[in-house]
Amino acid sequence: MGVIVQKYGGSSVASPEKIKSVAQRIVDTRRMGHQVVVVVSAMGNTTNELLELASSVSPNPPRRELDMLVTVGERISMSLLSMAIQDLGCPAVSFTGSQSGIITTDNHADARIIKVTPTRIEDALNREQVVIVAGFQGVSERLEITSLGRGGSDTTAVALAAALGADYAEICSDVDGVYSADPRIVENTQRIEEMSHEEMQSLADAGAKVLNAEAVEWARRQGIEIRCAATHGPRQQGTRIRSGPGLEQQRVAAVCSHPGFFYLSASSEAASAPADLEATIAAHGASDARVHRSLSNWWALVPRQNIHGEAAFLEALSSLGNIEVREDLAMVSVVGRALTAAPAVLPIARMALARCEITVLGQAIDPGRVEFIVKTEDCLRAVQLLHEALVPGDKSPS
Repeated sequence: MGVIVQKYGGSSVASPEKIKSVAQRIVDTRRMGHQVVVVVSAMGNTTNELLELASSVSPNPPRRELDMLVTVGERISMSLLSMAIQDLGCPAVSFTGSQSGIITTDNHADARIIKVTPTRIEDALNREQVVIVAGFQGVSERLEITSLGRGGSDTTAVALAAALGADYAEICSDVDGVYSADPRIVENTQRIEEMSHEEMQSLADAGAKVLNAEAVEWARRQGIEIRCAATHGPRQQGTRIRSGPGLEQQRVAAVCSHPGFFYLSASSEAASAPADLEATIAAHGASDARVHRSLSNWWALVPRQNIHGEAAFLEALSSLGNIEVREDLAMVSVVGRALTAAPAVLPIARMALARCEITVLGQAIDPGRVEFIVKTEDCLRAVQLLHEALVPGDKSPS
């Protein structure tokens, strides 16, 4: 029997009723003849609630202790799900990240997986058990409990799929695949049947919440197919993310916005970023920040999601010199292929934004992604306009 790794996000296991529904879906998969390994996130908003609890006792909580705290959420989910599966007559066992052999770096609250040694998982599969693994966590080589940062359960699933030689990794959520924009804010979005790993990575790096960027990078390197599917309702194919021949790709695949960041820039007389800027950013949990340099200036986007203790981070930045920090800006990205080739996408995009008097305060361009920095108040409208102007088949009224 082939192995399938399924991952269920927090909204999929947010209540006892949803956990029971997920358990039935897992048992149905097992009865189709597959060995099943399940990666599960914390229930609902548990992680946010734990982070709020930490901030109520410490304005700048130590990152090691944060890991000890927030990894509790996934352990709750995994044990409850295992109970529900066993009640359906299917043998199951739950493991923490460390019990599953997920070895990480020492970067607390933003660790990276180094290797996976899934001995206990393989033994359980040989005993015909469904294996439930706590996502988002692992253990360092110094035996410290670590967390993988927001969205880290996706990475857990893909890393396990690679280590186990799984047929594919199925990422299950409230939506039935990847869309050309967030359907909650844009009309006439289209579900994408297939995407390349590179396209999905660009989309994840740009802030789309569909998949974690590191998970996609793992999948690309290891040749793992990812399938994005709906947790509840009829089973449908969803979106397949893979590499290889036969992929039908649109010039522009999707438009998305970033969920939140600090925008850093130098004063006009400063031509280069401080040498220790990136080290300062990484020390506060934003190792996925990007610094853009030119001959005359620099600017950086620092995602906020893994920074715990923002006041301490801002204080550290102030010690580096004359750096301007803004929190009122948003990033809107167009993702596709050959975006810089003729006919170039950039002039069409800029014209669409200019028509509605949306000012572009900064931009970055590469063949797979074009990014625009706009005011937060213009972000939603910018996504809608760019989707209308660039995505084939969108006939929204102007």
